[in-house]
Amino acid sequence: MGIRKKTSKNPPVLSHEFIIQNHADIVSCVAMVFLLGLMFEVTSKVAVLFITVQYNVTISANEGLPEESVVSHFHHGLKDLPTVFFYMLVAIIIHAIIQEYVLDKINRKMHFSKTKHSKFNESGQLSAFYLFSFGWGTSILMSENFLSNPVNLWEGYPHTLMPFQMKFYFICQLAYWLHALPELYFQKTKKEDIPHLVHFTLNRLALVLLLLHYFVELLFHVSRLVYFGNDKRQTGFTVWAVLFVLGRLLTLSLSVLTVGFGLANADQQVLDLANGNFNVLFVRITVLATICVTQAFMMWKFINFQLRRWREQAQAQPLKPKKPQAPKSNQWSERSKFQRS
Repeated sequence: MGIRKKTSKNPPVLSHEFIIQNHADIVSCVAMVFLLGLMFEVTSKVAVLFITVQYNVTISANEGLPEESVVSHFHHGLKDLPTVFFYMLVAIIIHAIIQEYVLDKINRKMHFSKTKHSKFNESGQLSAFYLFSFGWGTSILMSENFLSNPVNLWEGYPHTLMPFQMKFYFICQLAYWLHALPELYFQKTKKEDIPHLVHFTLNRLALVLLLLHYFVELLFHVSRLVYFGNDKRQTGFTVWAVLFVLGRLLTLSLSVLTVGFGLANADQQVLDLANGNFNVLFVRITVLATICVTQAFMMWKFINFQLRRWREQAQAQPLKPKKPQAPKSNQWSERSKFQRS
């Protein structure tokens, strides 16, 4: 997904081609309007809805103790939509910066083919996002001690209140994946690697599953970047294939442990929409069924992709037994065929 290069011919202002060529600059101006809104009292209340995290709840553990015992948490609501929209604009701007000042310069030096050029841009963008998201999410897991005891994944459900870092993390995740939708128009490319983030207020489980998914995807895209630089280095893809299967198994195990056993033994097993409690048998079965079907579909696509690739390699070997086999430029770059949306 690369930024379309500007041609010497200037298109008419506000035309279709003009918007595509200058979308990053247009989005930057829109984001600047919200920032300038903070400077004036008349517009500051509206601008705050777009820039700051909403629904702050202050909780005091014990009254009479110093301020260190006061903790701020956040819940979710409709006011989060403007915040997601603003950070979607920020994601588009960062996307354009990475493309223009990093990826385009590397592309000019490496002289990639048209197919490699597109896949290199995609892996470059996603590698940066996965690396940042994985590091940030891991720090949240460590600070909130979610990894110290698996019981923390379901204990205290419903998890309607979140610390600032966790809520801001999910807002940025939604903003990034939603920014891919306008990029489909701006870049005229197809995008199939958009994960789902709906886990019925199970934000702790969602965070763990996202990090697991991001780590595996980060390994793949880094391996593909290395492969584009030197097509003989394919060890990373073998490691990725093993971790991909293990990731699916671990995702199913954590989901069954949390939803099938943890929530099934919880005290509050009622449907309470006001308090965000969905812990009833029908919802638990639906969530587990959705996760199982999703993981099974991903494995089915993965297996078909691997079998097709092995058949192609087996057919190509007898054709030229004495000559080294030419590397296939798109052998690992078409992996989106078995990716889920």
